[in-house]
Amino acid sequence: MADKNPLRCGVAGVGYLGQHHARIYNQLPGCELAGIYDADPKRAREIAKQHGGAHVCESLEELGERCEAVSVAVPTDRHTEVALPLLEKGCHLLIEKPICPTLEEAEQITEAAASRGLLVQVGHIEHYNPVMAFLEKHVKDPRFITADRLAEFKIRGVEVSVVLDLMIHDIGVILQLVKSPLVRVDSVGVNVLTKSEDIANARLTFENGCVANINTSRVSRKPVREIRVFQPNAYLSLNFAEQKGHLIRKGKLGLSKKDIPIEKGEPLLLELASFTDAVRKHTAPKVDAVLGRSALEVALKITQQIREANERRG
Repeated sequence: MADKNPLRCGVAGVGYLGQHHARIYNQLPGCELAGIYDADPKRAREIAKQHGGAHVCESLEELGERCEAVSVAVPTDRHTEVALPLLEKGCHLLIEKPICPTLEEAEQITEAAASRGLLVQVGHIEHYNPVMAFLEKHVKDPRFITADRLAEFKIRGVEVSVVLDLMIHDIGVILQLVKSPLVRVDSVGVNVLTKSEDIANARLTFENGCVANINTSRVSRKPVREIRVFQPNAYLSLNFAEQKGHLIRKGKLGLSKKDIPIEKGEPLLLELASFTDAVRKHTAPKVDAVLGRSALEVALKITQQIREANERRG
């Protein structure tokens, strides 16, 4: 007989992203928003009040004791200090991307989770966008990929470079689609409004010959989240934000364009539904710590390459 007890879910950090995690946990069938924790107690109480008076925890330890599954939605540089105490309390975690700012910290989290038999899912949200589901089904032999991700400037996320803040989304998507070892990285980037890179471009070359070109900016006036995938006799152009696109094929009479039917959905809702389902069934999440670490490793390599080039230029 299926377990009728709701899954006790919680959120650590209820800022811009975390507030939506709390909203969705409070709405998901079979889930209970059992606890909220934030470094700002006033903010925690404000969000709790919006969601039926959810319990506000005074510490991470209390959150860990009340919950089975927790979203870690604090700034990236605090992921490890928040995740490890929750793992010690036996919580399965969804950690917003990137998993950590360093590979060493990522190893700490993955080892702590593995030693306790706990799941760690990384919040690469585009993997749960209906656009990605279409790409995974129809991309068979990618030869060239372009990805553009431009965002308006926000104070949130500037504790890391634009590569770890935004480009890492497309890195994760491309790694999943190409499924071939990365053999070369060529990248450039510049600081504009912060102390780290705000605009970056990376060219990834894979062992199977596929090349991906990624453009990312967090100082754009117009938001863009688009990807184009070219493969033999066809290419796909899709918009992650609008969840629509088209397929161009080569036929006997030339090129034909076909709009892609995509059933729209809220990516974060789909992501949290997938996470809670994995926790209940104790199955591997779609975006586990291994994929999260792989995307982080590439992002750090890009960042290092950009900074070394900028230092040489003085």
